[in-house]
Amino acid sequence: MASHPDDLDLAGLTSAIEGFNAYFIRLPSVRRLSFSTLSVLHTLHHHGPMRLTALTATEQLKQPALTSLVAKLEREGLVTRRPDPRDGRAVLLSLTPEGEHIVRSRHADRTARLARLVEHLSEEERAQLAGYTRLLNRLTEIAAHVEG
Repeated sequence: MASHPDDLDLAGLTSAIEGFNAYFIRLPSVRRLSFSTLSVLHTLHHHGPMRLTALTATEQLKQPALTSLVAKLEREGLVTRRPDPRDGRAVLLSLTPEGEHIVRSRHADRTARLARLVEHLSEEERAQLAGYTRLLNRLTEIAAHVEG
């Protein structure tokens, strides 16, 4: 019998995700970067080159603040600007190799951190986690289409 969304403890699931994120999102870092900086770097990594207006839609910053942040990231060598080949008046933002390195190293650090936690799970729990990975990826896909 198929379950109905009302059968889920969505408040409990939300709390579990928030609790995990609070632990998991904070990584020790040699280089201190703000949450907004990391968000911009991760967005550009996952979505590729973007216009500032498109980036504004994904970040929780107003355009003046994002413009200032992007200028700072450009000065730090993490982001580069180039003309949009489809519209010479527009500019595309993309990560530099150093910006890509930050995103990749944070992903590797998180993977290692998660591996240390998963070692404490039973085989059954690991199998359940594999299924949850697929479900969370599916929810992310749905969110991109429904809310994007």
